[in-house]
Amino acid sequence: MLSREENELLTQTDPGTPMGTYMRRFWIPVMLADEIGPPDGEPVRVRLLGEDLIAFRDTEGRIGLVDRYCPHRRANLFFGRNEHCGIRCVYHGWKFDVDGNCVDLPSEPPESRFREKVHLTAYPTALKGGVLWTYMGPADKRGEVPDFAWMDLPESHIYRSRWTQQCNFAQAVEGEIDSAHVSFLHSLVDANDENKAALTGRYFSGDTAPKWKVIERDHGMTLGARRTVEDGRFYWRMNQWYHPFYTMIAPVPGGPRSFRMWVPIDDENISVICVSFHTEKPVSAAEIDNWEHGRSSHADRIPGTLVPKRNRSNDYLIDREDQRLRTYSGIEGIRAQDMAMTEGAERIVDRSKEHLATSDTAVIKMRRLLIDGAKALQKGREPVAAQGGAIYRAQSHSTIIDETGDFDTYAEIMDAMALTPVASAAAE
Repeated sequence: MLSREENELLTQTDPGTPMGTYMRRFWIPVMLADEIGPPDGEPVRVRLLGEDLIAFRDTEGRIGLVDRYCPHRRANLFFGRNEHCGIRCVYHGWKFDVDGNCVDLPSEPPESRFREKVHLTAYPTALKGGVLWTYMGPADKRGEVPDFAWMDLPESHIYRSRWTQQCNFAQAVEGEIDSAHVSFLHSLVDANDENKAALTGRYFSGDTAPKWKVIERDHGMTLGARRTVEDGRFYWRMNQWYHPFYTMIAPVPGGPRSFRMWVPIDDENISVICVSFHTEKPVSAAEIDNWEHGRSSHADRIPGTLVPKRNRSNDYLIDREDQRLRTYSGIEGIRAQDMAMTEGAERIVDRSKEHLATSDTAVIKMRRLLIDGAKALQKGREPVAAQGGAIYRAQSHSTIIDETGDFDTYAEIMDAMALTPVASAAAE
């Protein structure tokens, strides 16, 4: 368990907090690239790490991410005019470019130089991997945008979506890296059904207490969970957790990988960007249909919103009859099932009341790495992973090992496989 003080350090990401300062050393995903409109199009509201911002694309196609409120009288710039390479406040006409410079002050005398003293908070942005990124930390500490291996793949191999959840980022990430729950939450009631566990059938239903091998890496952790399957063989699932809030889940053999970004909107809400991909073939129409309807890796949303159809306000549409007769949870879709557990609790769970066990090995390690990283930064030690780039190219992996043997040996083998870069299919 965590003490109340440690839980506060872990979960609070507003400006000036230790974890907020730590996260601002990294490039942060804002939204999907196609959520930004055309040049001189409508501004988009953004709330990120407790800050109210707007994003806009100017006349020349540059993307600005700036304070949502005009520094004059704090009018809301969401209602502003995006015109002629800047966002103009409609209250008094003050205008700012993507770098936050005041470029026009029509309410002041022509000879006034007051605009040289006015600046709007603005953060640098970048487009990479179909995602809009920003850096919110000190300019002299800025590293590279993460270079995840899926960013090399052609668009035909990738499917992306975004939605919001009403909980702290840490508990959402914890649900993602917890391999033990798959044997229960995502399973069917009939023990004789070969598809009892939704992800890989009997490999999860037969051995419900996996053994863990957690390997710390520069990017974060490789999380190995080993289950015993038929004939004494081992099923290995090697997931990845990357600083500060990224996860990649191992695919079913032959299936797509799922990569997620669990981005704090504030302490009690998150924006989730999910990227599903194949490394060697396009995603199929059937897979896209599953994802769009929230059956597996992605959440289906209320049309025109980022809110999942199955959410806290409607109890995730739980069906008690289905729970009694068919599914363990009574909730349709893996995403909704996970959300019910991580979001359906308190928005910030009091971790001083929990009782952790061996199945929580990965969760314990992730919390400690984040807390220690934030404390180290307070003492002047910069996070290695914040330099970004190729540090982030480690992959998830799953496989069945035919031989029986030493646990640590096979963990190291699988970890080496996970770190092998994805072969780009760009030549297709």
